[in-house]
Amino acid sequence: MSEHDHGNAASGSLFGDSSDSGTDHSGSGHRAPRRRSGCLPILIVLTLIVVGGFFVVRSLDISNPFASEPKDYAGPGGDAVTFEVAPGDSISVMAQNLQGLDVVASTDAFVEAAKANDKSGSIQQGLYRLKKKMAAADVVSLLVSGETRGMQYTFTAGKTVKEIVDLLARDTEIPRADFEAALKDPKALGLPASAHGNPEGYLAPGSYLIFDDTSAASILAQMVTASKQQIKEAGLPAASKKLGYSEHDLVTIASLIQAEGSLLDEQGKAQIARVIYNRLETEGDANPSRGYLALDATIDFIYGDKVARRTFAEIEAVADNPYNTYKQPGLPPGPIATPSPAALKAAVNPAKGPWFYYVTVNLKTGKTKFATTPEEFAVIEAELDAFCDRSPLC
Repeated sequence: MSEHDHGNAASGSLFGDSSDSGTDHSGSGHRAPRRRSGCLPILIVLTLIVVGGFFVVRSLDISNPFASEPKDYAGPGGDAVTFEVAPGDSISVMAQNLQGLDVVASTDAFVEAAKANDKSGSIQQGLYRLKKKMAAADVVSLLVSGETRGMQYTFTAGKTVKEIVDLLARDTEIPRADFEAALKDPKALGLPASAHGNPEGYLAPGSYLIFDDTSAASILAQMVTASKQQIKEAGLPAASKKLGYSEHDLVTIASLIQAEGSLLDEQGKAQIARVIYNRLETEGDANPSRGYLALDATIDFIYGDKVARRTFAEIEAVADNPYNTYKQPGLPPGPIATPSPAALKAAVNPAKGPWFYYVTVNLKTGKTKFATTPEEFAVIEAELDAFCDRSPLC
């Protein structure tokens, strides 16, 4: 066979066409190359069809995972989680934060659920009670409804139990009777044994999250738990042994510091602490107070209100009351207000100094001056008299 015959045989066998296998191609040597080149486009087309078909199939295979539903939890959820919607949070930011708390399985699931809910744009800022591993659509529904949106309630230091209950009964839908009943069960509240069943001074200041179904007992128990933590962080257990006072005594002293020096910084509170210790501990004629604390704040506690200056008549009228520190020596039976962490620290770390007196000479700014002798005290008390002559605060 000629070279062209050999090539045609190969071409013919490739396409299953044997009609030319015995044909004499002598004298037509250019036909075979044309047959070959004629077959090449067919081969290319078929290859493209096959390859094209292959890529279509592969393309569909690759796109399937992205076309499927985003990862989502079935719900209904597990452990409770507090979730915050901050001012300006977008849906995507919420999605990231929710996934970080393991509330939703993926950001895509939450974003899609939010898109499907035409009220998702009305989600309000605030703190919400959710659960881990919730279905994304359920999360969106709860946020939109606001049903689990809590109220962050903040108490400042220096309040009595009565004042705290007054505020809670006013600002929540929980009846006052519920709070009063809860206060009668100190064990359920978790009060330390040193409190002797009296929650006064053990309802710590701070912020608390209250939901519609939060009970009076649970709110108060949160405050007691926070109080015990603050007492521990201030070092009262160790200071009790060092200073020779019980933990309850130290909480009482801290409450006096808070009530008398609420406007003072840490140094000022530490100086008031020193005055209290000097009056309690100094013996003999060196102590002009003779062991009486003589604090107006304790008279305020007896009367249940706060005034700038108490009269001698008011003090005499409650002479037998154990909280009357003008008439009863030493510490009162217990705290008279909720101490701040700064007041607790001052109680265990009093400043060093010889003072027995102090006077807040400016009731607007809280400016307070300290004195050692009765003569020095008379001078700074005169400053308060001058202030009161020109101020309605007295």
